[in-house]
Amino acid sequence: MRRVAGAGAALLVALHLAVAAHAAGDKKKPAAEPAEKAATSWYAQRITHGDTGIAVEHYWSKGRKLHAELVVQGASIQTIVAGEFYTILDMTNQKGVRIRRSPAALKLDEQKPNERPFGRDGEDLVAKGAEFVRSDNLADRPCRVLRITDEVGKREVWVSDDKKKLPLRIDFWARASGMHTTTDYIDWIADPVLSDAFFEPDPRIQLETIEYDDYVKRSGQGPVGPAPVLFSPLLHGK
Repeated sequence: MRRVAGAGAALLVALHLAVAAHAAGDKKKPAAEPAEKAATSWYAQRITHGDTGIAVEHYWSKGRKLHAELVVQGASIQTIVAGEFYTILDMTNQKGVRIRRSPAALKLDEQKPNERPFGRDGEDLVAKGAEFVRSDNLADRPCRVLRITDEVGKREVWVSDDKKKLPLRIDFWARASGMHTTTDYIDWIADPVLSDAFFEPDPRIQLETIEYDDYVKRSGQGPVGPAPVLFSPLLHGK
């Protein structure tokens, strides 16, 4: 009986020690940080300068909706993408077109409803086979520099070295002309409050409506509308 009692006491001591050790381990283990919520709306401003002059661009998005404004040589061009239509507006001359988006583009909206529709320069370059060339800093912000050289020329994209992977600078050297331009994203704002009405064209501007297949045919023959399609995945879906 004494042996049994002694064994039981030893087991109790061992259990107490194990519980104490486990509790001590829990105190030392840091609490898990809550996952950062992904932004669903964005604003960015960027400036392109170099051998082709200066262009100032503003981008807003809400989910897959896009409102972009480009000012070049005094002309104000708006691109608005929402729902079925991709709209291009010449605000200076008060004219524009709205092009019905392809089924593939609308399907992408359903598959990735909160994916930012602009500022994906880093991902686009990687998809084309870009290589990582170095780590660097831009305005004291750690970056990864990606590069690709092809028949078009050489492009380098500076991407923030964090989970957001935001493009901060694009350097482009054109092979045919030898021209060099630099594009700087000088502002990024996550989750600005944006109304749905902001993604509708000005109703005072009369628009020509073009079906998608008709646009594809006409664009093969020459320019369609007051400005080129600048965000082709939002129109074509690829």
